[in-house]
Amino acid sequence: MSEQPDPSCPFCAIASSYAPYPPTSPPPATSPHLSPTVTSPQTHLILSTPHVVSFLDILPLAPAHLLLCPRAHRPKLTDVAGDEAAEMGRYLPVLSRAVVEVLGEGTDWNVVQNNGVGAGQVVGHVHFHVIPRRSASSGEGWGGSGSEGEGRFAKSFAMFGKGAREELDDDEGREMAARLREAVAEVLRRDNSKL
Repeated sequence: MSEQPDPSCPFCAIASSYAPYPPTSPPPATSPHLSPTVTSPQTHLILSTPHVVSFLDILPLAPAHLLLCPRAHRPKLTDVAGDEAAEMGRYLPVLSRAVVEVLGEGTDWNVVQNNGVGAGQVVGHVHFHVIPRRSASSGEGWGGSGSEGEGRFAKSFAMFGKGAREELDDDEGREMAARLREAVAEVLRRDNSKL
């Protein structure tokens, strides 16, 4: 497995632009940890460890829609090394709890991971989406709701988030990322206190 970043991959650019930091002590918004070391796509960083990075999706389906990926370039899930898979598995529930803490009770979410263009993978670097949703009974329709029509097809559209996506506002992204970094730290501190 190659450890070399793919120069054409935006997720490799993000991963190589941000140094790891302890997730229980997130850097403040003005920290150099949140300033890219090289040119990278606009990024609102949430988590940066030696093996994985998490950041807000630039075309979110809902507020706090985030991505989690390995630092190393891995095109598909079958290419991921064991230590990377373990760390992604460790942080998916942490990120999920952080999203619920930031958005509040009543937040549901999808965890989606696509492999290959035919499966809807747009960036050829393995990544998980954590996509917050509101239940149909909440009256809010983040990323599509089951109330738009009846039957199984309407529900599948809600599940996979069909619909218009707008680019993430930079100020909103900065604020949301800061809230999520703090929530991740709090979730980890609570989890560690239970051990």
